[in-house]
Amino acid sequence: MYRTHHCGAIRLANTAEQVTLSGWVSRTRDKGFMVWIDLRDRYGITQLVLDQERCSADLLEAARNLGRETVIQVTGRVIERDAKNASMPTGEVEVLVAELNVLNAAKLPPFTIEDQTDGGDELRMKYRYLDIRRNPVKQNLIFRHKVSMLVRNYLSDQGFLEVETPYLIKSTPEGARDFVVPSRMNAGQFYALPQSPQTFKQLLMVGGLDKYFQLVKCFRDEDLRADRQPEFTQIDCEMSFITQEDILNTFEGLTAHLLKAIHGIDSKPFPRMSYDEAMERYGNDKPDIRFGMELSRLNALAQHRDFEVFNSAEYVVGIAVPKAASFTRKEIDALIDWVKRPQIGAKGMVYVRYNDDGSLKSSVDKFYSEEDLKAWAEVTGAQPGDLICVLSGELAATRAQMSALRMELASRLNLRDPKVFAPLWVVDFPLLEKDEESGRYHAMHHPFTAPKPADIELLDTDPSAVRANAYDLVLNGNEIGGGSIRIHDRPTQELMFKYLGFSPEEARSQFGFLMDAFEYGAPPHGGIAFGLDRLVAILGGAETIRDFIAFPKNNSGRDVMIDAPATIDQAQLDELHLQLKPLQS
Repeated sequence: MYRTHHCGAIRLANTAEQVTLSGWVSRTRDKGFMVWIDLRDRYGITQLVLDQERCSADLLEAARNLGRETVIQVTGRVIERDAKNASMPTGEVEVLVAELNVLNAAKLPPFTIEDQTDGGDELRMKYRYLDIRRNPVKQNLIFRHKVSMLVRNYLSDQGFLEVETPYLIKSTPEGARDFVVPSRMNAGQFYALPQSPQTFKQLLMVGGLDKYFQLVKCFRDEDLRADRQPEFTQIDCEMSFITQEDILNTFEGLTAHLLKAIHGIDSKPFPRMSYDEAMERYGNDKPDIRFGMELSRLNALAQHRDFEVFNSAEYVVGIAVPKAASFTRKEIDALIDWVKRPQIGAKGMVYVRYNDDGSLKSSVDKFYSEEDLKAWAEVTGAQPGDLICVLSGELAATRAQMSALRMELASRLNLRDPKVFAPLWVVDFPLLEKDEESGRYHAMHHPFTAPKPADIELLDTDPSAVRANAYDLVLNGNEIGGGSIRIHDRPTQELMFKYLGFSPEEARSQFGFLMDAFEYGAPPHGGIAFGLDRLVAILGGAETIRDFIAFPKNNSGRDVMIDAPATIDQAQLDELHLQLKPLQS
């Protein structure tokens, strides 16, 4: 056998036992008369020792010649260490080596395989199989497994069935761009990789399975942003004969179970907030409620005071930044430059220092009295020692700018504690959003989301006022799950397609199979999908999802390890009936 014990398993109780270990040479220390080797495997590190008194000269020389990351097998006797290492689980013992076998010699790694490595992101992604040997990455993958198993076991105990759905499906026009797969057997026709198993899980409800879940890979050919992967994993769920309240209670229970099992946190009932309230108080629909700095509308107080910047604005909004009146002018100027970056897009920022002595000093004292500024302080909830930041402009854009500023300030002030978890439900989303360029409406979630029953009649008169029977679960400023009660009858689904601009023929071509299924006794149903990658990262106290993915893509959507995507040869193209156009120079 290659080993009798793992490298992390040896303890004082094993003293005098003969053991066989296998693993990678993490480091060696040569004192001339004695050589120590740290041997590493998935489970930990055991120190090996060889010396000239107890080992042969050949064995000692072989140990001296071992390179880092060489794979070896050793047999020896467990002995108590003279100099114990309390920081290592195996730190009280070492193995006196009697036999050493090199299983595979290794080249010098391109970066150090240590917790704190000298390798940059791109280099470590190119050699990801080496990066996985490092404890931080290895522990992240073990943590992901733990979360996945907790989810599977919890849902299984609640009566859910895990059912696999197809990866080769039909392309649909809703949502992001599909990744398409040409069919060799059907010339000129294509499969698509699923953006989600949405229609299939609804069909499983028609099939009477009642409670479904799946940890499923999904694909979206989107323009990439930082920390977004073209392929991602969802905890996909659907239930029959339920209301929105049933869904919220079930998956609040799942989230509370994860927080308890992983962090020992006993969760209180999750707060709930309407979409409109979230936008008004926080400027976005996934607010981080671990800290304050809520948005306060200042139009009534700030306009009509001869300051044309505010007078001409649709929206004037302020936040009170705690204990930030002490910011230097240089720090405030840096904040102004930050909001004026193209990524944020503000034209500037007005600020008010609420000094510790109760006086207020602003960058617009020429236009506003101290009494005016005191009114701003009252509305924003500012206290002495705080800084009031004010932005203005068009409503949607300014909300987004202030929301971004709020998050940036929270990061700078260390208010986003990764050990604190603040979940909430956001409900009552708009059903439809209007594209100002085309004038067409599109579904805010997807076209199978049911409208609130009380709002259906507004589809004819005021489509933008119709609320969706939809909900998002937000954790620490990140949407970790979202879902809805679904449409389950053909007339309502046909009506939804009509308002989304589908002709009857287009709706039939794209989704006829689903509407046909609704005519065979579809039950009321609804569901939710969690982003597993994001959920695991947040529960693990991190912001970057790719640290918890075994083989992630980079920010350009490339796998730099296997060099994908890549070209394929002409013979494959011919088999697939494809002809590539020359790239434009």
